[in-house]
Amino acid sequence: MLITTLPIASEEQVRLVVEYYCVRWGIEIYFRTLKSGCRIEERQFEFLKRELNALAVYMLVAWRVLLLCRMGRACPDLDCEVLFEPSEWQAVYVIVKKCDPPILAPRLNEMIRMIASLGGYVPRSKTEPGTQTLWIGLQRMHDFANCYESFGPPSRLPKATCVVR
Repeated sequence: MLITTLPIASEEQVRLVVEYYCVRWGIEIYFRTLKSGCRIEERQFEFLKRELNALAVYMLVAWRVLLLCRMGRACPDLDCEVLFEPSEWQAVYVIVKKCDPPILAPRLNEMIRMIASLGGYVPRSKTEPGTQTLWIGLQRMHDFANCYESFGPPSRLPKATCVVR
C-alpha cells in the first residue's frame, strides 16, 4: 500500500506514482553510500566552502559506485575497459585470480564481482554485489592499480641508474 497526495484517478497516474516510489530506493542507496561509504558526515572543515567542495567530490564518488553496481547488472557482457583503466582491471585480476591477466579484458560483471570480492563480497551465482562491498573493493583496487603501474609487469618507470658522487 502506498500513501500519496499525488492524483491517482487514472491507471497512468497510478503507474507514475509507483515509478516515483521505485526511484526512491535508489536515492536511499545513494545517500547511504554518501554517508557510510564516503563518511561525509564525519568530515569537519573550518569553512563551509571546503565542506561544499568535499561534498561535490564525494557526490561523484557515490554516483560512480552506484553506476558500477547498475552497469554490472544491466550490461554484464560489456568490456570492463569501458569503465576501468587497464592497470586497474589487470591489478585486480592478478590479485584475485592469482595468475597473469588475460590479453582481452574480462566482462564488466566479472570485473565488478572481483572488485567487490576485495571488499568482502562472497561470489554466488544468485546474488549481485552491493554498494558497500564495492566501495571497499574500489578503495583497495586503487591502491593495487598504483602498485601495478609502478612495479607490475608493464612497469612504465625508466630504468634507474645510481650515480655516486
